[in-house]
Amino acid sequence: MELLQQVKTKVLGDPSLISTEINYFDEALNLTDPEDPYEIGGLRVGIKGNPSFGNIRLLMLGVKNGTPESAAAEICGEVWFNELRLSELDNEGGWAAIVNMDANIADFADVSATGRRSTVGFGNLEQGPNQRSRENLQQYDVVTNLNMGQLLPQRWGIRVPFNYSRGEELITPKYDQEFLDLELENRLDAITDADERERVEEQSQIYTKRQSINVIGLRKERVEEDDKPMPYDIENFAVTASYNQIDHRDFEIADALSQDVRLGATYDYSFVPLNIVPLKNVTALDSSDYYAIIRDFNFNPLPTNITLNSNIFRQYNEQKFREINLSENDIGIPTLYQRNFIFDWQYRINYNLTKSLQFSFNASNNRIVRNYIDEGNIADNTIGLWDDFFQIGDPNQHFQTLQLNYELPLSKIPILQFVKATYSYTGDFQWQRGSEVFRTIEGVPDLGNSVQNASIHQVNANMDMTSLYKYLKLTPRRGTPATVRERSAAVPTLNQTQKPRPAAESSLSSGDRTYNTLIGFATAIQRLQVTYRRNEGIFLPGYTPDIGFMGTLKPTTGFTFGRQEDVREIAARRGWLTLFQEFNQQYTSVQNEQLDMQASLTLIPELTIDLSANKIFSETYSENYRVLPGEMQYQSLNPYTYGNFTISTILIKTAFSQNNSAFSETFQEFRENRLEVARRLAAENGFDPNVTDEEGYPIGYGKSSQAVLLPAFIAAYTGGDAGSVKTIAFRSFPIPNWDIKYTGFMRMEFFKKNFRRFSLNHGYRAGYTINQFQSNLDYDAQDPYQFNQANNFKTRLLFSNINLTEVFSPLIRIDLETNEAIRVLAEIRKDRALSLSFDNNLLTEIKGNEYIVGLGYRIKDLRIGTNLGGRQRILSSDLNFKADVAYRKNINIIRYLDLESSQVIAGQDLWSINFTADYALSKNLTALIYYDHTFSEYAVSTAFPQTTIRSGVTLRYNFGN
Repeated sequence: MELLQQVKTKVLGDPSLISTEINYFDEALNLTDPEDPYEIGGLRVGIKGNPSFGNIRLLMLGVKNGTPESAAAEICGEVWFNELRLSELDNEGGWAAIVNMDANIADFADVSATGRRSTVGFGNLEQGPNQRSRENLQQYDVVTNLNMGQLLPQRWGIRVPFNYSRGEELITPKYDQEFLDLELENRLDAITDADERERVEEQSQIYTKRQSINVIGLRKERVEEDDKPMPYDIENFAVTASYNQIDHRDFEIADALSQDVRLGATYDYSFVPLNIVPLKNVTALDSSDYYAIIRDFNFNPLPTNITLNSNIFRQYNEQKFREINLSENDIGIPTLYQRNFIFDWQYRINYNLTKSLQFSFNASNNRIVRNYIDEGNIADNTIGLWDDFFQIGDPNQHFQTLQLNYELPLSKIPILQFVKATYSYTGDFQWQRGSEVFRTIEGVPDLGNSVQNASIHQVNANMDMTSLYKYLKLTPRRGTPATVRERSAAVPTLNQTQKPRPAAESSLSSGDRTYNTLIGFATAIQRLQVTYRRNEGIFLPGYTPDIGFMGTLKPTTGFTFGRQEDVREIAARRGWLTLFQEFNQQYTSVQNEQLDMQASLTLIPELTIDLSANKIFSETYSENYRVLPGEMQYQSLNPYTYGNFTISTILIKTAFSQNNSAFSETFQEFRENRLEVARRLAAENGFDPNVTDEEGYPIGYGKSSQAVLLPAFIAAYTGGDAGSVKTIAFRSFPIPNWDIKYTGFMRMEFFKKNFRRFSLNHGYRAGYTINQFQSNLDYDAQDPYQFNQANNFKTRLLFSNINLTEVFSPLIRIDLETNEAIRVLAEIRKDRALSLSFDNNLLTEIKGNEYIVGLGYRIKDLRIGTNLGGRQRILSSDLNFKADVAYRKNINIIRYLDLESSQVIAGQDLWSINFTADYALSKNLTALIYYDHTFSEYAVSTAFPQTTIRSGVTLRYNFGN
């Protein structure tokens, strides 16, 4: 192999030899004639072209008669070709070294330097020859940090943190990068031309040089503490600058230059609050607490804080690819240039207008500098990083946010002090520049930019009803002990052996008891919390005006501060929308509403009732538009609305009705409700309900009409009356669900004596959901009573399906623990989900029932003797047993509205038995024995029963304290 490499290097290094023709050499690398006779025991090596030894996949071996043709003679012999093997692998090792240096000059300068060197063959002990390094590496890095402000007088208070870093890395591979089967050193030795030798060496090396200069936080600090800060003080400013440069070359890249520079300035000033209370000393306002809202009126004329920030960021990249075999007639690959010149600024104003009203305004502007693009839209590659450095460029994006927080002054009104309410508003506005590509297309009008805004209104109200009841004097009456002995019964005495007697309960009259009972019901609500949130947004594409340096107030002032106003007509009349007649970007508006309510009730002692209600509505409207050039009128095209809706409700009236796979009482009522709802709709819309189709339903309101099915479905499964149920899909107010917990049994003497705890729980959740509603594109508002293909009136909205869900979590739960440490948990859960599809008039019903019984027992301070490690020890800890048995039955049924048929499509009976026992062997080590047994049997014959058993022992170690 070494000889082959030498021959190949000889051919490449000698310009007189033609590499495309075969050249023969002897073992001494002397050029020989191919017609020369063979020498016994000698080698003649020839190479044609540029083969790579690393890519050899096939070897051909043969025998040739080497006698000259003039003296040719027959030769007879036997030749054996044994297996070929590589020998004398290069197993030479290498070395590596790293040098680090850290130095500092007091608090003025820090210097860190690192040097590294490694050679070919260096690697870990376990690495083979083919895994070790195949390159020589030289690298150094120097980082300096200088506090240049130390060179200036201290009374100036100037801080100049200066940082400079420099590093170089040179990697010289063992093998030439052009001819990967030749060692670079051998190829260089064979090249006679000095310039060619330098070129070959350079193209194989990987060289990187990094330089960085940074001044971060150049500022003047306040020296005199007694000086009053003023807005114009130089101490409010700070400057940051950085410059980075990377030079790089390798086999593929002849030269690459990457530069970036960042220059930023910041202004930050905080005002001293100036709270003015103009009516504070008005004596007439002290006569009543109700005047507090007027007396405490205050305002602050000064902003709280002002922050401004501006940055210049420029990035310049230049790259030239290496071309090895480029002739004089080839054009070559041009140098690539990339520039990213950006100027941006931000400012923020915080303003506490009053003690309860705060707002902040934040604006940012991003601008792109295109000074390297001439009037013909051609890049000028002579423009560098520093040309026109302070040019501000053209706006690319502008974003601003107004945020307002207001705490309603209800605490200033005595009767409303129980209410704590806050209101917050956030208004966003964004202007985005359109694509530059479309601005240069001939015959196409300006496609414009895009503007969008968003607003968030949120109201939070917390009502502590107990405070209201105290203010209204709605408190229960209490009797007064008749004698001194009764009044002092519970007072401790100096006699420690005598236990204080419980205070005697005073008797109340029957009228007082009745009054207290009525007060208990009237003051049952203890806490009430309401949260309302409304999100809205508008996106308007094709908006042609640009914005100014500080922003804009177009299309309207309210729109730029988040107000949801329709600006389409205004923008069209003023010529602010694109006139391109085939413009296909859509105008979009979004609206989301969310209402959450929670309440806590206490009707009797130890009975807690938590109520919760919620409502979510989401709607998105989109349309294409066109503006006619002459009329400048906005023309809406293909308006489309879609969204979803969820609200809490109650379905408990039908939760326990007769229901099995063959018959459902509620579903049958749903079928019957259709006719009554259809007659109602016909009468309400001015049609004669007695004019019917062949099935007896009013014309236009057939049994498959969406307008008929939805109210009939809701009335049947909520237990309502089909004659009075709302015929609209969206409900306005949520019905609360509940969680109930009762622990009053522990007030009874029997339970006190035998139990540590005893509680009952019940929870209920139900919801009504429209997964998706969408506009009916066939609906004509001018002629709303058109028939569809099913001979029903078309509806404005289409619903894919309606879902009702109900969960008893739990239906009932008993949780108790006896004095003997026996714990019992018994629970019954029940749930169902109903989905009515309007596409095929199918009702999918999923219901489940679950029964859970849990037992637990603890043996306190169980002592176990051990002899681990030859040392006898006594372990003392609690042994805990826990066993759970659960059974759940799920079934999934499809019910057909138009057929007397139901079908079970899924379901299973699931049994589960779990047992665990744990014992603490030490503070951190716990032993656990477990057994889990699960058995399931499916409701359909296509699935097989399954049984799963898991058992074992677990040791758990806690590494914490």
